[in-house]
Amino acid sequence: MPTVEEVAAALGNDGSEEYRRAVEVLGKVGLTVYEARAYIALVGRGVGDASALALTARIPRTSAYKVLESLAEKGYATPGGGKPILFRPTPPLEAAESLKASIAEVFDKLEALHRAVAEHGEPQLVYLLSGRERVTGKISELLDQSTSAFILTTPQLADLRDELGKKVLSAVKRGVKVTFVTAAHQKVPEGVQYVSRENLIATEVLADGQHALLAAPGLDACGFTDNPILTAHLKQFLEVILAPVGEPSS
Repeated sequence: MPTVEEVAAALGNDGSEEYRRAVEVLGKVGLTVYEARAYIALVGRGVGDASALALTARIPRTSAYKVLESLAEKGYATPGGGKPILFRPTPPLEAAESLKASIAEVFDKLEALHRAVAEHGEPQLVYLLSGRERVTGKISELLDQSTSAFILTTPQLADLRDELGKKVLSAVKRGVKVTFVTAAHQKVPEGVQYVSRENLIATEVLADGQHALLAAPGLDACGFTDNPILTAHLKQFLEVILAPVGEPSS
């Protein structure tokens, strides 16, 4: 069984420095430290169950299965059958290409917003927040304030489920149409419309068609606005995502 040192050594001549660099870069694209270590361990082993990966990646055994489930949700691993469940890594180049496509999509959209604002000569009126607690707090606030519709697209539904659970139920009860766009096979609260989409990278919120939020991978920073130009463009983008496959958006 490869140890974390052996996996680290396989990443470069120095080993430990390359390993830390790999964990750092994976963190920048939305993985937690435990998820990054687990993915590196999976790549180094080729396959493994939660117990074996916990030992190789040096993560708590009690957290290992949840970490691997999260990696699967984000597209970095695939669970197999049997007991214990074995996980296999998404090939690194395949994961990288998926990330490139997702990042390009996000920045293409941001560039379109930038051009639209410049053409209209209006201030952007985008407010920035940093820190995961403040970002999730803002998403919760937008949900609490919604009166008609709340759309959330995210590759990290599991990371938001605890913060939003009760608030989602409250919104549904007061008649808000709540829609979650996220990866396949996710658990969503009762009464929520669920749309399956793969390869999402950013977390986006549109509340009542008037308030928009775009959060970075990892939910450690976000921008939010009620600027009508920016919210209109996010609305158009989400209409494309929500349109049935093969049908044009209205």
